[in-house]
Amino acid sequence: MPIHPTAIVDPRAEIHPEAEIGPYVVVEGPVRIGPRTRVLAHVVITGHTEIGADNVIHYGAIVGHEPQDLAYRGAPTRLCIGDRNVIREHAEIHRATQEGTTTLLGSDIYLMSHAHVAHNCQIGDRAIVCSGALLAGHVVVGEQAFVSGNCVVHQHVRIGRLAILRGLARTSRDVPPFCILDGTHTVRGINRVGLRRAGFDAAGIRALATAFRLLFRVRTNLGDAMARVESTVQSPEVSELLAFMRASRRGVAMGPPREAVAGSASAEDD
Repeated sequence: MPIHPTAIVDPRAEIHPEAEIGPYVVVEGPVRIGPRTRVLAHVVITGHTEIGADNVIHYGAIVGHEPQDLAYRGAPTRLCIGDRNVIREHAEIHRATQEGTTTLLGSDIYLMSHAHVAHNCQIGDRAIVCSGALLAGHVVVGEQAFVSGNCVVHQHVRIGRLAILRGLARTSRDVPPFCILDGTHTVRGINRVGLRRAGFDAAGIRALATAFRLLFRVRTNLGDAMARVESTVQSPEVSELLAFMRASRRGVAMGPPREAVAGSASAEDD
């Protein structure tokens, strides 16, 4: 049965005939749910929330609830979710806070149990946000980024494409694309495994490794380091990295302290 008899569905909601709504689900407000999306038991979907096709929303998830923002005064805001996403048990995704704005999730995202996506976040296609990770308001997660378990990301931070945050990492600075980050916004090297899986060739990975050594291996004036990279290393991905850094408003995560670099092995092979 597409809509279980115990589900409570608001008459304003638009549920595609091919969608499945499980036991004790609550759909409240002008929600729109696309074809073949499966909503499992005890999920709550509310607000101006649009969900595309072929998603699976697991038990107890809260989708589209009002933001945890003291400035929110009931403004009409939205949550839009693309296609083929997996939202696991008890994850939370809140709608935006300022009138006319949107929390936006792309497609093919894997959001694990108890992950929290706050108001006005944007998550790119094929990103993974693991169990217990907390994304504060206005965080931007790039395509294919990986946010590991129990990471904490400050509001307005950007996480670049194909970056990986190790478990328990925390950052209040932008995380450059293609990097490994751990501790407190500390860049450890490049995400070689992720780059290879994404189809990067050896030359492209070498170019990024050279750029990261110049930028992050030794703490120095970042503007000077970026100029050296621009004059010595040319590739589309290096240009993307530099453009990301120049656009930063919060500042960019840094390399480890000099003594940590001297006393530890390279993390670039992770």
